[in-house]
Amino acid sequence: MEWIEIIKTIILGIVEGITEWLPISSTGHLILVDEFIQLKVSEDAAQAEVFKEMFDVVIQLGAILAVVMLNLNKLWPFSFTKKRKEKFSTAEKKQTGVIIMDIMTLWFKVLVASIPAGVIGIVLDDWIDAHFFNAVTVSIMLIVYGILFIIIENHNKGKKARVEGFAQLTYKDAFIIGGFQMLALIPGTSRSGATILGALLIGLSRFVAAEFSFYLAIPAMVGASLIKVLKFISSGNTFTTEMGIILGLGMITAFVISILAIKFLMGYIKKNDFKVFGWYRIVLGILVLVYFSVR
Repeated sequence: MEWIEIIKTIILGIVEGITEWLPISSTGHLILVDEFIQLKVSEDAAQAEVFKEMFDVVIQLGAILAVVMLNLNKLWPFSFTKKRKEKFSTAEKKQTGVIIMDIMTLWFKVLVASIPAGVIGIVLDDWIDAHFFNAVTVSIMLIVYGILFIIIENHNKGKKARVEGFAQLTYKDAFIIGGFQMLALIPGTSRSGATILGALLIGLSRFVAAEFSFYLAIPAMVGASLIKVLKFISSGNTFTTEMGIILGLGMITAFVISILAIKFLMGYIKKNDFKVFGWYRIVLGILVLVYFSVR
């Protein structure tokens, strides 16, 4: 494998790691990057295209590992050993039980929110890729959701959030946010952008909206990656050593960069709103539209 392919993979992993968590559309960025950086993993053009489609999705697993690692104490209810548990006092055991139930309840809410996108994604995945995966659609979605971010942030300015903790998040709230995640199946929308926007719209604080969006990504990305891998294999393609190295390197890069991106976003929104991302989306959408119009 040539070094240039390794460099390309690292660049793609960096783009994925940053754009997956910031509400600015990883698809929009990858479409632009693909114009200048194209992986060469096979002499068969059709196989290379199918692999690249899978690669763009599967490297998200690296980003998922970053979320899990950073939030393990919030996501894994059994983070203590039996030996340690036996040393707890009665009060500590009771509190531990409450914490476990809170975490399990959070996971149930995540699963409820995952239903809309999960069902529609399985049924319409190929149709959506065939009809919406193009520069015009991506540009429109970037601009539309960018405008919506600005409008909603202006509308919420000075208002107290209705939901400032996961205990206040209802199953109805979770399902509504899941509906917005379903909209993100259209390329250019941004999964994190759609879910955060929906969460803000129904009264979640910025911090809770962003964090819940991260948790929703876990089943969404694992499911999407599984679908893409199965499609790749069922199409008669086989993994080569070079493909395995590229996939692994892409996931590792996305993992490292995702940790930095998540920490940045959670720190940023403690003192700022999402309008800067709205303006960025609008500018990027215009650039994508202009570039592919004159290309």
